[in-house]
Amino acid sequence: MTDLYPDPSWNFVFGQASLRERVGVYSFARYDPAFYGEIRKEGYQKLMLKRSLRVLSHETAHMFGLQHCIFYRCALNGSNHLQESDSRPLHLCPVCLRKLQYGIGFDVLERYRGLARFCGEVGLSEERKWVSSRLERLTGNLFHGLD
Repeated sequence: MTDLYPDPSWNFVFGQASLRERVGVYSFARYDPAFYGEIRKEGYQKLMLKRSLRVLSHETAHMFGLQHCIFYRCALNGSNHLQESDSRPLHLCPVCLRKLQYGIGFDVLERYRGLARFCGEVGLSEERKWVSSRLERLTGNLFHGLD
């Protein structure tokens, strides 16, 4: 919950990761409405969760060697301010998903099933719906078993 400034001449960063050393650091300070002197409204915890998941997945992907995405709307799009960060989706685009799969190896269907369960458990219904639609498209079946 501390602001990050990688260099005195830089603006703040939400997070930063090294592609070579595979280490990263994140700050959630600017994701809390109270940081800006705003009142925490009902549901602010879910907002902070989504913001935190964005920066965690973004910087973790950097630690696995992925760079910023320029192809589609993607969790790996860069951002310079909170509104830009909030506009990024929580998911990887097809190009970045394939790069990550190639780099570390995983079953895409199992990954989506796990993400669907996680989103259901933490109440991220829109994200759960998106992941379920990907599963349906990949398998040709309605995905059941999320509950």
